Amino acid sequence: MKIAVIGSGGWGTAIAILLSSRGHNVYLWSWIQEETDRLKKDRENKEFLPGVKFPDTIYCSHDMAECTDGAELIITAAPSPATRTTAKQLSPHVKEGQKIVNISKGLEEGTLLRLSQVYKEEIPQADISVMSGPSHAEEVSRGLPTTNVVASEHIDTAKFIQDVFMGDMFRVYTSTDIIGVELGGALKNVIALCAGISDGLGYGDNTKAALMTRGLAEIARLGKAMGANEKTFMGLSGVGDLIVTCTSMHSRNRRAGILLGQGKSLKETLESVHMVVEGVNTATAAYEMAHKYNVEMPIVEEAYNILYNGRNAREAVLLLMTREKREEK
Repeated sequence: MKIAVIGSGGWGTAIAILLSSRGHNVYLWSWIQEETDRLKKDRENKEFLPGVKFPDTIYCSHDMAECTDGAELIITAAPSPATRTTAKQLSPHVKEGQKIVNISKGLEEGTLLRLSQVYKEEIPQADISVMSGPSHAEEVSRGLPTTNVVASEHIDTAKFIQDVFMGDMFRVYTSTDIIGVELGGALKNVIALCAGISDGLGYGDNTKAALMTRGLAEIARLGKAMGANEKTFMGLSGVGDLIVTCTSMHSRNRRAGILLGQGKSLKETLESVHMVVEGVNTATAAYEMAHKYNVEMPIVEEAYNILYNGRNAREAVLLLMTREKREEK
């Protein structure tokens, strides 16, 4: 089938390569013509996935109409700050009932909306789903075994997308818990940033395990308050994605955290990473959502204080460690 992938960053490119290898004709859309020209010439994404050549059935284009016309599935891979702009640009090319699956992870600052909600606002005629899980683009593009979960309000839509993606090295599960799948994928970036800060401070495995475990508890608490199924956070988009993002150097959230822990400023950190660090963007939204839903999220709060209120990272750790005694839950 014809599939459009809207966004040619690392993850969008990796998914284009995956689906092309499954026999689909994939149209990979880029934001700027110069980027499209480079992809066409090099037949690889040298910036994000150097050395991984494009199959012949990947077509690079800057023309959204060309990419989406006749597409049986549209995949959106815009970073969270660009989601609404991308959705507005995409909407005129989307027919009634068109299946769209968003594979980006994050929250919209200001509105506190999940990304699927942004797409629903801007493209109300579409059937919106989401896909998430532990999936570094570097590994997916090279065909390493990976599992994800696709969530939709309509189980038939989830099963359709499952069939499109499933292969020997990419396994997909289905869910109807869009809230839980999206929140797990978005909020784990904040915890991964904290795990990186811990590494940058020179702390050990005990510290990182504590951050991951208690961070997951915070994510699940917020998810429950927002109507998600708590069991979702024990799955691929919750604990699975949290593990891979907190422990791998493929994770730009962890890499950014390491620099912050080593004393770099936020500006210096973002300049060093050279890519969107979703955990930095999401920390603000997560902090505001915790207050909106009256959910205790001390790790998220300290991440926000480090990023935006000048809190010293070691002081933040001490504050977390010396909080009032309580029962684990």
